[in-house]
Amino acid sequence: MINTQKQIDYWKNSALSDIDTAEILFKKNKLKECLFFCHLTIEKILKAHFTKIYNQIPPKTHSLNYLIEKIEISIDDDIFNLFGILMNYQIEGRYPDYEPERLSVDETIELLKKTKEVLKWLMQMLLN
Repeated sequence: MINTQKQIDYWKNSALSDIDTAEILFKKNKLKECLFFCHLTIEKILKAHFTKIYNQIPPKTHSLNYLIEKIEISIDDDIFNLFGILMNYQIEGRYPDYEPERLSVDETIELLKKTKEVLKWLMQMLLN
């Protein structure tokens, strides 16, 4: 049996660390890397939810859509679209022969902002 709260705290703290890293990377004009860490942020906070609901270690997946489906949280089209974009950058981070669309600084800052908003929302939901 796992220590559920310890696992939840691990995923939450890791997500918070990753969003900080995403911001640092953005400031260094590392846009693809910033988006990779945005993906990690959302993946980890979803895994915190999974752990809370199922009282077990989350599956070894990077699919945001799979995780959101498993934890049965309803998301709107904006969040669904954000997840789709971020999924492209998690693939690129792991498979260098895959080249996602290059986004502008303005597009990247908007995705970073949305990631932070979704993170805040999902963190708040963990308290309920």
